[in-house]
Amino acid sequence: MKPSVRNLFDLHRLNAYDRANPLILVNGLAEQSVCWFANRRSWSRHFDVRVPEILVYDGASLHQHIEAGGEVTIDYLTERLAQYLHEFVQRPPYNLVGSSLGGQVIATFATRYPKLVSKLVFICPSGFYGDENLPMMEGVRRSQYGTLVKSVFHKGQFATEELVNVIGQKFQNREWKKGVLRTLRGTVGHSVSDLLDKIPHNTLAIWGSEDKVISDVYGSVKAAERILKVKQVVIPKCGHAPQIEKSHLVNQLVTRFLKDGLKNIPPQLDPHKYLAREGKPSRLSAITAAVRP
Repeated sequence: MKPSVRNLFDLHRLNAYDRANPLILVNGLAEQSVCWFANRRSWSRHFDVRVPEILVYDGASLHQHIEAGGEVTIDYLTERLAQYLHEFVQRPPYNLVGSSLGGQVIATFATRYPKLVSKLVFICPSGFYGDENLPMMEGVRRSQYGTLVKSVFHKGQFATEELVNVIGQKFQNREWKKGVLRTLRGTVGHSVSDLLDKIPHNTLAIWGSEDKVISDVYGSVKAAERILKVKQVVIPKCGHAPQIEKSHLVNQLVTRFLKDGLKNIPPQLDPHKYLAREGKPSRLSAITAAVRP
């Protein structure tokens, strides 16, 4: 019996998965379905994409941990990620993509388990430099979910009424709200600045120039240059969730970086230009400068 075209295509994809390092997506304070809906399908064409649910706010595991007196910290989330990879993937080394708070988790994982990591991608990571503006806390306190959602994006069109309603409904769940508040309590103010120069892996850092959550994007870009093998891009007119707001561009950047190292960075994304617009001296590392076209 001759194999169908579809079967051959499926076989090709399976072979591609066997060759590629698994791609692990680690979300921030938003849950997985909110973080990666615009990316998973695109990246799954090239990689074996996994999305570990290490932070489910109304999940039994999280609340058992809380009831036992545990705190929801970066260390706790890092070990949850390690456990998931050890038990359910078992194919190191891994490519890790972390958004916002997830960036702190993958930075901690990479320095704690360096041999298990292939490449890293940070998307607007928190904890690199300075404080964070967390409208989530004010939004929870005053039930201003529209303000909370809008703070994430540069363009208001992404803060749809549907998304605001979904978030509002989530907060009506007492267990979900408790999980959020305990996570905020255990992670707000945490810094991974002291880990940056200990990261040995090829790394891509993606920033939004109009990020309202990271209080100092300029300082964060400067801090990230301490990573030994870092390449950085700053996306103009973009907020704290470029994987949603500029999904097509981010999908391409991540795919190219993981496949060929992102040999050329588009001039409009050059971090030097962003720093120049800020009116501050541009002294990024030689590694970052070397990737300019």
